Amino acid sequence: MTSQPASQLPASADVVIIGGAAIGSSIACHIAADPAFTGRVVVIEKDPTYQFSASALSAASIRQQYSSAVNIRISLYGIQFLREIGERLAVGGDRPEIGLTEGGYLYVAGPEGAPVLEENNALQRAEGADILLLDPEALRARYPWLNTEDLSCGTWGRSGEGWFDGWGLMQAFRKKARSLGVIYAEGQAAAIERDGARISAVRLADGSRIACGAVVNAAGASGGRQVAALAGVDIPVHSKKRFVFSFTCKAEIHDAPLLIDPSGAWFRPEGRRGPEGQLFIGSAGPTAEMDDPDSDEFDVDWGFFDDFIWPALATRVPAFEQIRPGRAWAGHYDMNLFDHNAILGKAGGLENFYLANGFSGHGLQQSPAVGRGLAELILHGRYLSLDLSEMSFERIAANRPLLERNVI
Repeated sequence: MTSQPASQLPASADVVIIGGAAIGSSIACHIAADPAFTGRVVVIEKDPTYQFSASALSAASIRQQYSSAVNIRISLYGIQFLREIGERLAVGGDRPEIGLTEGGYLYVAGPEGAPVLEENNALQRAEGADILLLDPEALRARYPWLNTEDLSCGTWGRSGEGWFDGWGLMQAFRKKARSLGVIYAEGQAAAIERDGARISAVRLADGSRIACGAVVNAAGASGGRQVAALAGVDIPVHSKKRFVFSFTCKAEIHDAPLLIDPSGAWFRPEGRRGPEGQLFIGSAGPTAEMDDPDSDEFDVDWGFFDDFIWPALATRVPAFEQIRPGRAWAGHYDMNLFDHNAILGKAGGLENFYLANGFSGHGLQQSPAVGRGLAELILHGRYLSLDLSEMSFERIAANRPLLERNVI
């Protein structure tokens, strides 16, 4: 599915979406599918190969283990959507398949972190998430390969959490959107024209101009902050590089979930067992002592794996002392440095400029609910299904962070 050149853009559109990966395409798909909408949607994407997008490079997982109710609700809808993707995003007889594996997240904690896990678990269960609180004995019984000597508890998603094909999800949204009449055009937003409190048009780098009824900024790590600035809006979103490392282990690690260690290191199984052993992927975010500069390059820091990730994982899973490192890659989070949560909805006093930025690593799993929510907000003036107003831009202006303690 190719995008048409910007020179062939229509002169106007009811909704222009800047950024066509999972978030932008979900919004486009949900707008076009709304029975109340009879207009035109145009998606502007500067890289129609999507090879460097977070949707392509993400570890692509979903969880309900958050500490804020709105994030839990977003993911409860998200897992329902992913389970039903074959029906929801079918185009003719083509039913998308994204390999959803509900292997669960397992957060583990020592004495210091246990109260937070226990408090979070109470909220998650109250919201309807299927998350078990396990003591060390239960952890050892379920995961005999796990070192529990320093652990006080763990929380595990018995259902509703796991991993999937992020590229497949993005392409399914795109294909469905196009089948509903959404136009995809290759180009880069270079200017946004304002008429008082309204956006009147978007100009592209090649000089093309498209008048618009509404504009959505879904440009991601590679341009979200810059696109907002074109409209005179400053958002605290920065591109932060993250790595994913693969490795194999010959020892049997049965029924491994996506495990998040108190150190911040994580791993999960990836695919079937082969002749070299079971394949895993894993990584970690930087610790408070590490530099975390803005970045737009894709070099991999193997020293980070050797010096931090591998030792942490081998301490938690002794069998990982003997592994064979594999390939690795880097991608970028559109990190909201204000509170690590998405920024959604109108911004800067503008009547028709909408943000969908700052997902901080959670964009793929949140794309179903965000696409639905932004479509409702644009077409109906309010959220109808799930109230996402806690994630509005206004919380930043009011210095009212939406605190999330489970940020990994």
